[in-house]
Amino acid sequence: VFLALLGIVIAREIIVGDNRRNLKVLVVIVLLLIGNALFHLEIMFDSAGGYGERIGIAAIVLLIMLIGGRIIPSFTRNWLVRRPPGRLPVPFGKFDAVAMFVSAAALASWIFNPASLPTALLAMAAFIGNAGRLVRWAGERVSAEPLVLILHIGYAFVPFGFLLLALSIVDPQHLAPASALHGWTAGAIGVMTLAVMTRATLGHTGQPLRATRAIQFVYAASVVAGLARLIAAFGIVRDPMLQLSAIAWVLAFGGFVVIYGPFLIRRRS
Repeated sequence: VFLALLGIVIAREIIVGDNRRNLKVLVVIVLLLIGNALFHLEIMFDSAGGYGERIGIAAIVLLIMLIGGRIIPSFTRNWLVRRPPGRLPVPFGKFDAVAMFVSAAALASWIFNPASLPTALLAMAAFIGNAGRLVRWAGERVSAEPLVLILHIGYAFVPFGFLLLALSIVDPQHLAPASALHGWTAGAIGVMTLAVMTRATLGHTGQPLRATRAIQFVYAASVVAGLARLIAAFGIVRDPMLQLSAIAWVLAFGGFVVIYGPFLIRRRS
């Protein structure tokens, strides 16, 4: 119900504002709704296809690629123009469009043929495309600004997930097929969600756009959670890594609630 209502609200905003650029966001929300419905249907009819789960995850990864491709270079450029001259993020162009198209094709192939050679080839191409996008955004110049740096780190889990998907198909004996899943979920989704929530909360509550030591700890915890879950997927000290990932995840999102909760429940400054 929530996703359907969200889709209706987004559709209304797009129509009223004549903002066709955001139709892609609506398409992703519809995909997420379909995945959610299919997930429940598979449980009801005792199906082990996993289509609903893969559609849902693919939709969120696409959303990260779409929104991340807008805000990461934009926020990076806004911060860098106030610094000494140097390399700036490359604006959205044909390279980004091709990378998005190949990534969408790779995810579609993964949904319906998760262990096929074409999926591995498309996933490797998607890895190259998204890694290239990240390099073009000049992330190496924002190490002094955690609010921007964390966006680059979060997005890095997207191409890494595609790489793990390709490798797990080619060599499933040494790399679990679920490794890509953890790269995207615990990594990209977890880190990017926190990165966007923290910055948006500061901006919409009238707070200075500054990452305190506390929020830097939250960022670090989210990255540790993603990396530890990936290490566990490789079978390396699995149980300790799972425990570390769980603890870091709780610290990251629990820390967000403690730090930003007061901003969200009181009047705007």
